[in-house]
Amino acid sequence: MTIIDETAESPSADGSQGAGRPLLEVRDLHVEFRTRDGVAKAVNGVNYSVAAGETLAVLGESGSGKSVTAQAIMGILDMPPGSIPKGEILFRGQDMLKMSGEERRKIRGNKIAMIFQDALSSLNPVLSVGYQLGEMFRVHQGMSKKDAKAKAIELMDRVKIPAAKERVGDYPHQFSGGMRQRIMIAMALALEPDLIIADEPTTALDVTVQAQVMDLLAELQREYNMGLILITHDLGVVADVADKIAVMYAGRIVEHAPVHELYKRPAHPYTKGLLHSIPRLDQKGQELYAIKGLPPNLTRIPSGCAFNPRCPQAQDICRTDIPPLHPVTERDGGELTGRGSACHFWKETIHG
Repeated sequence: MTIIDETAESPSADGSQGAGRPLLEVRDLHVEFRTRDGVAKAVNGVNYSVAAGETLAVLGESGSGKSVTAQAIMGILDMPPGSIPKGEILFRGQDMLKMSGEERRKIRGNKIAMIFQDALSSLNPVLSVGYQLGEMFRVHQGMSKKDAKAKAIELMDRVKIPAAKERVGDYPHQFSGGMRQRIMIAMALALEPDLIIADEPTTALDVTVQAQVMDLLAELQREYNMGLILITHDLGVVADVADKIAVMYAGRIVEHAPVHELYKRPAHPYTKGLLHSIPRLDQKGQELYAIKGLPPNLTRIPSGCAFNPRCPQAQDICRTDIPPLHPVTERDGGELTGRGSACHFWKETIHG
C-alpha cells in the first residue's frame, strides 16, 4: 500500500510509475459543506491509495476529515449541503465521481463495503439480524429466503458468533456491543468485496473486545485478500494490524509512513503529540498528555500550517506558508521509502 505524494502525477501502488494499479486511489480530493457560518472545507487535497491485501490506517482527531473522505468514497455524502469541487476517486482505475448513481450502487456493497462505528444505530431494531444479513443475498443475488438464511448463518459462524444457528432469529438489542460489531463485519463481508472501509469499528468497546474485533478483521482480510482502510483516532488500536498510516489534520494528510517507522520516529509535531497521548502501563498514576488547544473551525482554517496555533515548535513561516508534503530522509540524505511530512521543520522533529 502506498500513500500518493501530493506532488506526484500518477504514482502506482508501490510508488513507482507504470506498475500495476492499486484497488483504490484518492487523488487531490476536496470536500466542502455550506453552512450558516460559511463554507466548511472538510477535506483539502487528500491523496492516498490502497492495494489488495493491504491495510491503510487513517488517523486524526474528530473533524480531521477521515470519515468525510470515506463517505465521499462510498458516495453517501449529503449533497447538498456537501459538494466535491475537485478530485478523483479511482476504483480499479475508473473514476467513481464520473459514474452514474446506478454504476456507483453496483460497486457499493459488491466491491466496496463499509463498517460503521455505531452498530446499534446502523442495524434495524425491528428486524432480526438473520433477516438483515440475508437481505444482502436476496437483493443482490436473487436468493430464496431459505438459501439467504443459510448464508446468514454461515456468515455469523465465520465471524465467530457462538450458536449462530440458534441466534439467527435474534434482534440487535439481544447481542452485546462486540457481537453487534461482528454482525456489521459479517454484513460488510457478505458479497466478498475487494475493499472494506472500517470507520471507528471499535468505538465504545472495552479493550479486550477491541482486540478481538481487530484480530478478526485482520484474519478475514488475510483470508479474502481484501484491501482495508481503517479509520480511527486511536493509534493504539492499529499498531498490530496496519501496514501504513496516514495522519490527517484539518482536512489534509500531514504525515504518512510505514506503521512501525511512524511509531518509532514521528516526523510531524501533531503525530508526536498523538503518540504521547497514548496511555502507557509504565506511566501508571501520571497525568495523561494532551495536545493543547482544539482543532480549527473548518470555516476559518488558520493561514499557513493549520496546526500552528497548537504546535510547540511553530515559527513565523508556519503562520504564513502551507507546508508541502516533504519526502522524509535520513540524516545522510537517504530517502525513507513511503515517508512524508507536511511540516517545515520535519527534520528537527524526526532527528531532533
